[in-house]
Amino acid sequence: MRLISFIILSFAALCFSQTIQSYQMGLQTPPKPGLAGNGVTDIAASNGTIWFGTGHGLSRTTDSGKTFESFGTKHGLNRGSISALWVSGDTIWVASAGDTVTKVSQSSLSFGTGLSVSVDGGTNWQRFPQPGVTPVQNVTYDIALLNGVVWITSFGGGLQKSEDWGQTWAVVPPDSFIFDPSKRLNHRPFSAIVANNVLWVGTAGGINKSTDDGKTWTNFNSANQEQPISGDFIVAMAHQKTETKDIVWAATWKATGEDEYYAVSKTENGGLTWQTMLRDEKAHNFAFDDSVVYVATDNGLYKSIDYGETWYLFPRITDTVTGDKVYTNETYSAYGENGVLWIGTADGLARTGDNGYTWDITRAFVPTGKGSTPRTYAYPNPFSSLRHNQLDGEGYVRFQYNTKTNTKVTIKVFDFAMDLVTTVVDGKSVPGPGDFSEVWNGRNDYGDAVANGVYFYSVNLEGDGTYWGKVMIVN
Repeated sequence: MRLISFIILSFAALCFSQTIQSYQMGLQTPPKPGLAGNGVTDIAASNGTIWFGTGHGLSRTTDSGKTFESFGTKHGLNRGSISALWVSGDTIWVASAGDTVTKVSQSSLSFGTGLSVSVDGGTNWQRFPQPGVTPVQNVTYDIALLNGVVWITSFGGGLQKSEDWGQTWAVVPPDSFIFDPSKRLNHRPFSAIVANNVLWVGTAGGINKSTDDGKTWTNFNSANQEQPISGDFIVAMAHQKTETKDIVWAATWKATGEDEYYAVSKTENGGLTWQTMLRDEKAHNFAFDDSVVYVATDNGLYKSIDYGETWYLFPRITDTVTGDKVYTNETYSAYGENGVLWIGTADGLARTGDNGYTWDITRAFVPTGKGSTPRTYAYPNPFSSLRHNQLDGEGYVRFQYNTKTNTKVTIKVFDFAMDLVTTVVDGKSVPGPGDFSEVWNGRNDYGDAVANGVYFYSVNLEGDGTYWGKVMIVN
């Protein structure tokens, strides 16, 4: 599960019957090389394959990050970004989402585009439409399986289960009330896990636990215990089991109560009592490497080697070989195993095998100078220094380019009158052949933010030539 926008909805859904669409990936379009997108919101692994949910599709690596391949609509997935990912053995469940503008709201609303499942490691897929009476404001944020039953948390669509592997779905409110997400916060679910054959569901009204496959429920919230969770808005849950500990973790955000606050909450006794930590941090996801705990937050990735008693915040991530940086603090996901740590951010994917002393950064981009693509382009474009690639109060745009041999690069930015605004890099040595990028913070040589408008930039490659591009600044 991942970054969540709080949306209010007023409709009910009871049961949904669907038509299955099958796709044999091995007989048709092969996976596309490379990472699908730079917003990596989910990471899961099984059988030596690591899967990544991104804003532009599903990706995987089977060789520890040396190469990546990605899947989209041509490979059996529904269109849109990946909003939920569940992996076990050769079974992969994926939920997708997008946004739309309705006649009633006249504004952008999220909607679920459906689910896809593969039971053979991604070779063949079955695709389903989004369960519920409407997909609008009905996004599936998490998936869990218990005793052969598939459970999904679909916000406006409620907590739903399928006993026939996705062909039909039934709404199961995590309490004794009739399903009504417009009035009951506990009917707006976001997260779900199975721990020791127990189903846990996080909603906008707290944490719900069922020991009998969803027939009866116990609710834990910020006001009904002496040692409660920090907040009732539960955006993520996770289970950590070691030789000495059995812990359920939750990202507990402030909801409606005056005494609630953002934090991480954990229980070691099945929910009877909770401990809170990382106060005021907005957590998005968890990862574990045996006894080590990782928490992905808005301010970066935290690590604890003592089950949350003390925490360490990883410093800025820099690629050891290229010098490239992750230009954001927002960390959405993580995965750790045998000392290797993967981090999914809003600005790409990072991997370390030595506790963060060295990093490899993987980023999705269109290769330059191949086919009809130019030798350079800027992204994001249009660019806002107030919104894009935010790090330490600055925003950054990338100038992508490629080299044919070892060379030196100089990049300059000009305004519409072709007056020099700034020199981004001057005579920087870069190897070749390869694709590279340099970043600009949208400021001139005096440190002032430039005005809105169109700007031109030149990429001079020594011994090769000068190539031009343009970027629009919109703040």
